[in-house]
Amino acid sequence: MSLLSAEGLAYVYPGGVPALIDVDFSIERGRRLAILGPNGAGKTTLLLHLNGTLRPSAGRLLLDGAAVGWDRAGLLAWRRRVGLVLQDADDQLFAPTVFEDVSFGPMNLGLPPTEVEARVNEALAALDIADLSARAPHMLSFGQKKRAAIAGAVAMRPEILLLDEPTAGLDTRSARRLLATLEALEAAGTTLVFTTHDVAMAHRFAHDALLFADGRIVARGPAADVLTDAATMDRAGLDAVEG
Repeated sequence: MSLLSAEGLAYVYPGGVPALIDVDFSIERGRRLAILGPNGAGKTTLLLHLNGTLRPSAGRLLLDGAAVGWDRAGLLAWRRRVGLVLQDADDQLFAPTVFEDVSFGPMNLGLPPTEVEARVNEALAALDIADLSARAPHMLSFGQKKRAAIAGAVAMRPEILLLDEPTAGLDTRSARRLLATLEALEAAGTTLVFTTHDVAMAHRFAHDALLFADGRIVARGPAADVLTDAATMDRAGLDAVEG
């Protein structure tokens, strides 16, 4: 059974602008999924649906085969299992220190202080930023902010981690280091789903690929097949990579 799936998902922005059109796909446990497409294709909008930030105009989302609930309790349970990291880390970092920022989610779960502290320290160590715990987020480098934002999601111990353009803006070494960190998170039991414009990285890193264009799925399947198919990639406005 799929861990998280969408059935007939549609979303229309105010003003009648369609953003998602009849989207059907599944996220399989333990398989890295890359979502690719040109700007405006609907990738970020899709991620915002997958953790309940946006509610679809039509269709439904299922977690372990059960339709998710949109009441407060249902959303809280959903977001405990499905974490989201936005492309711009500044949209998620707001507390005076990195430690306080990463602790925000666990504290909202009502966990005892000792458990919150343990989760924060675990997340900071996993992202290799324990030495930055007392630092103000605005004093961090671009890459450090990315790691701090991811640590905030990791502290919730999600089963699925959604990342919007995780390597965007990072130099080659920083991107490679971040991907190694994400691999370690996956080995600890987190399923990774990410959007990207970097076709070569997706080909190297993802198990599966989902191509988007104009709010619709163009293709889905093993990354090694989808991302090397020139005709299919052209339909999504992207260049294929060599197999």
